Amino acid sequence: MDRLIYTAMTGAKHALAQQATTSNNLANATTTGFRAQIDQFRAVPVQGAILPTRAFVVDSTTGSDFRSGAIQQTGRELDVAVQGDGWIVVQAADGSEAYTRNGSLKLDENGVLQTHDGLNVMGDGGPLSIPPGRNVAIGKDGTVSLVPDGSAATGLTSVGKLKLVNPPTADLVRGDDGLFRIKDGQTADVDPNVKVVSGALESSNVNVVDAMVNMISLARSFDMHMKLLQNAESNDSKAGQLLSMS
Repeated sequence: MDRLIYTAMTGAKHALAQQATTSNNLANATTTGFRAQIDQFRAVPVQGAILPTRAFVVDSTTGSDFRSGAIQQTGRELDVAVQGDGWIVVQAADGSEAYTRNGSLKLDENGVLQTHDGLNVMGDGGPLSIPPGRNVAIGKDGTVSLVPDGSAATGLTSVGKLKLVNPPTADLVRGDDGLFRIKDGQTADVDPNVKVVSGALESSNVNVVDAMVNMISLARSFDMHMKLLQNAESNDSKAGQLLSMS
């Protein structure tokens, strides 16, 4: 009885929490470069419990699915998609180094290269600043080139290079802003093996069908836990009646 109540109670609670995670994944099914969140259940004994039968069900750890999404051609010169493993380094709102797969870039009024959300894109020496020019191109290695204004269109001039990194996925943690960072607060070194595709964006890796099936499964799991609580209440009531008759 004791184990039934604790397991059903916490199981229902965390089924709702996982339902929220799945809903968030579905909401980001069309978000460029999004990585699906993953939840897992595990049993944890209650510390200091009088009875050893008491155990909670909790989310083990909230992880991420790091599989790549599909690369879709856009033809836009400032769109880049990371090919395979790797990340684009940006400067988060708090000034820290963060990593994203969303390569929808733009130039602000000062010529600073930014993400679609207005975060500065980092180069080898800091935020990338692009001088006025035309025919902007981003190479496979992240090199940004253009024809400067006032120059003859005889060739492209390199003006900077995207900082591309590939830290171990086990060391990455997702922040509240949706960006990834290294757990211990360190920064990753440039990885020359990371390549990008210009004129393209990476789609979200959320599988809509799997997410919908997971939502149905979690709803059934929640109903099952609630029925277990109802059974526990019924058993408790019947046990009380039997004791009162003895």
